[in-house]
Amino acid sequence: MKKILFPTDFSKAANNAFVFALEFAKILKGEIVLLHTFELPIVDNQYFPENYQVIYDSLELSQFERFKDEIPKLRAIADELGLQGIKLSHKLMDGSLVYNMKDCVKSENIDFVVMGTAGATGWTEVFVGTNTGEVINTIGVPVLCVPEDAAYTKIETIGFTTRFREKDKEALNKVLKIAHKTNALVKCLYVKTSQSDVSEDTIAMWEKDYEHENIQFFVVPSDNVKQSIEEFVDHQEIDILAMMTYKHNFFVDLFTTSLAEKLSYISEVPILSLHE
Repeated sequence: MKKILFPTDFSKAANNAFVFALEFAKILKGEIVLLHTFELPIVDNQYFPENYQVIYDSLELSQFERFKDEIPKLRAIADELGLQGIKLSHKLMDGSLVYNMKDCVKSENIDFVVMGTAGATGWTEVFVGTNTGEVINTIGVPVLCVPEDAAYTKIETIGFTTRFREKDKEALNKVLKIAHKTNALVKCLYVKTSQSDVSEDTIAMWEKDYEHENIQFFVVPSDNVKQSIEEFVDHQEIDILAMMTYKHNFFVDLFTTSLAEKLSYISEVPILSLHE
């Protein structure tokens, strides 16, 4: 059974992403490990040693009480979707969100992470902070990132950006496994810039290798990669866009500029980030 890590701060954006986590668990016949983290303040106990432990105990208790109150709300969401059968387990952890995510991926043998791209605290370090490249590249499992305005729909078309490298095939095969479970069509996009060195023979070889799969290949000549991908998502009616982590700078841009301006087609499309 696949295990999905769902980090949450119980915000509206996180609760929206929880719908995707539930549906993803249904597709994969998996279970969800719900993670909520909090960071205790640094207190210099030399000034008030008698109250030091009291402060920490009080903060931990308040976080636990909030955690306890919010869990039934998530279970209610599952009930409304008819997905109350999805197994849920819970983890409340002190410390950095990024550190605890990595720890959970390892200790819980996580296969996927599903999370929202907006939240009240600490979430920007995952997507727009200096740790972005580290997190996306070192977390070790695919991460489904759900924009706050995304609405879940049946996965019928999955986009996949590629540079036709041999190692891209491993990521594409992971995408195809998901597509097989939903009978989805996979549309592969290669943006051929003026600096591109991919030969026609390589593209033809890929097409032959996947000729028995429900897959289409698109080669778009353009030096504006971001715009080309956005137009591809819109025109090809992409439900989820899968991207390799070598595009993490573009990935960051999608979740800052696009979401902030509320103008881009891609602001409502979840992105599945696949590590190399």
